[in-house]
Amino acid sequence: MSRRRKAQKKDLLPDPKFNSTLVTQFINNVTRQGKKRLAENIFYSAVRIAGERSGQDGLGVFKKAMDNVKPVLEVKSRRIGGANYQVPVEVSPDRRVSLAIRWLITYAKERAEKSMAEKLANEFVQASKNEGGAVRKKIDTHKMAEANRAFAHFRW
Repeated sequence: MSRRRKAQKKDLLPDPKFNSTLVTQFINNVTRQGKKRLAENIFYSAVRIAGERSGQDGLGVFKKAMDNVKPVLEVKSRRIGGANYQVPVEVSPDRRVSLAIRWLITYAKERAEKSMAEKLANEFVQASKNEGGAVRKKIDTHKMAEANRAFAHFRW
């Protein structure tokens, strides 16, 4: 058990355009070196491009992508009797969102398009169709948890 106190959850203000705290959290994760205005422009451009490419509402595509990337299970390492076991555990709702955001951004960065907005837009469109790198990461995580289901009784 951790001896430190629990980290305080900061209340996020909703973003001005879509009035969504999820969008604010995503923008905060895109932000690098304090350039939040640039991150906002990247995200809003990505949502607009994703909407144009899919023929649907851009924010709807983003939310569908987030839902498709959120993991339900993951494995955590647990040391028992000198051996390490990968124990499958359920992912808390806050961690689901943060993992989905992290994976979408990571796999968007690895894409070959020109701008970050295009990379994010393509990742959103593919994730909304259950394709792409972020969805593959979620599937791999679930497969790992399923393969180690025999160690579920070590859950703490």
